Amino acid sequence: MNIRGIIFDLDGVLTDTAEYHFLSWQRLAHELGIPFTRDDNEHLRGVSRRQSLELLLKGRVLPEDQMQALMERKNGYYVESLVNITPDDLLPGVRPLLDELRTAGIQTAIGSASKNAQEVVRRLEIGADIDAIADGYSVIRPKPAPDLFVYAAGMLRLPVAECVVVEDAAAGVDAAQAAAMKAIGLGPVERVGHADAVFPDLSNVTLKDIVEALEARP
Repeated sequence: MNIRGIIFDLDGVLTDTAEYHFLSWQRLAHELGIPFTRDDNEHLRGVSRRQSLELLLKGRVLPEDQMQALMERKNGYYVESLVNITPDDLLPGVRPLLDELRTAGIQTAIGSASKNAQEVVRRLEIGADIDAIADGYSVIRPKPAPDLFVYAAGMLRLPVAECVVVEDAAAGVDAAQAAAMKAIGLGPVERVGHADAVFPDLSNVTLKDIVEALEARP
C-alpha cells in the first residue's frame, strides 16, 4: 500500500502521559468524593476532557459553570505534572521509528484529544520530527468521530487513503476507520483488536513491519 503519512496519537503511543492523566483525574475524583480506579480510567482512553469528566461523574449532573471549573482544575493538575516530562519519556521504539519515517520521506502528524499536545511535544523534543499537530483545540467533535484525523491529514495535505493512524484506544481506532484510514492498534487485542493491524507497542516496529501487517490483513 502507498503510505505517505502516519498520524500518531500521543498519550500511550509516543509517551506514557496516560499515567499523569490518571493521577490527575484520580485526584479530582478524590476531592469530589467519587471512587475512581484504574479500571474506570480505561474508559477515558482516547476521549475528550469533557467526556472524561462526564464518565468520572458517573451520571451526576452539574451546572455548566461547575463542569468548566472542574475541567480546568483537572487540567491544572495535569499541567503541573508536565514539568517532569523529558525526551527520556519517549516510549521504546518511538525514536528509531520517527528517524526511519523521516529518512523515508513519510510525513508525520499528531492526532490527539489532548489540549496540551503542543507542550508535550516540546518537552519530548520531537518537534522537528512532527510535521503537524491536530489537538483538542482543532475540531469540535472528538474521537470516535473521524474529524481529528481528517483534520490532521488536511494539515499534511494528504488524502486520507494515504494516511495510517497509530492508536492505543478503541475510540481512536474507531475514529481512524470512520475517517477511511488504516489503523494500527497498540495494546491488548481486547481493546484494539478491531484495528487493521495490532502490535503490543512500538518496540522494534519498523515501517516495513507496518506495511506488511496492513497488507496481510484481508
